[in-house]
Parts: sequence; C-alpha cells; structure tokens
Amino acid sequence: MDHFVYIAASGAQEMMLAQAANSHNLANAATPGFKADLVNAESRYLDGVGVASRVYTIETRKGTDLAAGSLEQTGRDLDVAIVGEGWIAVQAPDGTEALSRRGDLRVDEFGQLVNGGGQPVLGERGPIALPPFSSLTVGADGTVSIVPLGEQINAVAVLDRIKLVNPPAEAIDKGTDGLLRAGDGLVSEPAAEVRLASGMLEGSNVNPVSAMVHMIELARQYEMHVRMMSTAQELDTASTQLMRLE
Repeated sequence: MDHFVYIAASGAQEMMLAQAANSHNLANAATPGFKADLVNAESRYLDGVGVASRVYTIETRKGTDLAAGSLEQTGRDLDVAIVGEGWIAVQAPDGTEALSRRGDLRVDEFGQLVNGGGQPVLGERGPIALPPFSSLTVGADGTVSIVPLGEQINAVAVLDRIKLVNPPAEAIDKGTDGLLRAGDGLVSEPAAEVRLASGMLEGSNVNPVSAMVHMIELARQYEMHVRMMSTAQELDTASTQLMRLE
C-alpha cells in the first residue's frame, strides 16, 4: 500500500510547486519585461534493497522563458524597450551585475537612474548618477543626455551610456532573488548591436489566459492525487478489517 501512497503524495507535492511558479507568473503578467518561470520534473526510482519499485517525482530545474514580450507605445521619454535581442545591465542588491529587459526608467531621490523594480541602471562606469537637469533623453544606443538645470535647451550634455549586453541565451539563469544573470554572475561585455526604442515598453511574456487555464489544470491534478491518497487509506482500512475477521 505504501507504493500507492508514496506515488500520490510525491505527485501532489510537485503539483503544489508547479502551482506556486504559475501563480508567481500570473502575478507578474503586468510587470514590464518579466520573464516567466518554467518548472521541469521527472520520475526517479528510490535506491536501496526492496524499494526499487518505488517511484517519486522530483523537480529537476526551474527554467526561464526568455521569449520577448509584446511592445507597447507609451510616449514617455524615459520608457525604453530593447529591439530584438539583448539586455539592460542593472545592479542587483548584492552589488553584482544582473540582466533586465524592464525599461520603465526613472530618476530616484538620490539622482540615480533606476528601473521600475528599483535596480540601478549600469553605465560605462557603474550606476548612472545624474546632476539636476531640465530634460533627459535616452538614445537608441543607450546614450543618456541631459540639459543641465538653468541651461539653454540646446546645451545638451552626454553623461553616460546605458550598458547594453547580449550574452548567449544558454548562459542566462535566474537566481533565487528573481534576477537574471549571465553564467555564474559574470560581467558581460557591452554589445554595440543592441538597440533601444524610446517611448515604448516591453510587456511581460506571460499570457494571462494560458496561465489561468494552467492553474485550473494543476488544481485538478492536485485534487486527483489527494483522492488517490484517500483511496489508499480506504483500501488500507478495508484490508485491516479483513485481517481482523480472519
């Protein structure tokens, strides 16, 4: 009977993990530049004498869907979207370099250029810091230009250039903090071919309808595993009663 219960309980556990990942994706369906989490699982046999027939499910690796989201025109000067392949280099909370396609940029209270998630945007010399300005523009190559406060409109000064990178897709992985990185936190070289479109945002690559349908499917599969465990308990109770009759 333990075979039956173990398989059902193992499957129910993985359904819970898959539901958690799917719920996280659905919660970020409106987050600019968000990349959906993927959950992979496979069957494994238990090791040991007399348990070779026990099979359980194990989560092998959480992958990431790196497909681009749809582009939406906003008209806002500080909204940028990467055209084609590439990433914007940002600074993670631990100080390492992370990758993002979130382009809803703003200037925080410390004068740093950050994205909507609060991560500082990296330039050629680290995080981009801005002096007081009357206007700010971001070029297609990532060039950050301002008109200093109190200067004429034609007194444009180039401050820095957003670090745009394009590491191989197979080298990109999402960490436990939810940020994407190249390799083992390695620093990527700037890629001149990566271009930005101003006044546009890349949306999340999560399809809300598909995520909702998947949530219902996972819930039904979880209920099926729970019913299997209940059936196993009923069979075990019936077997015990039969043994008592003997």
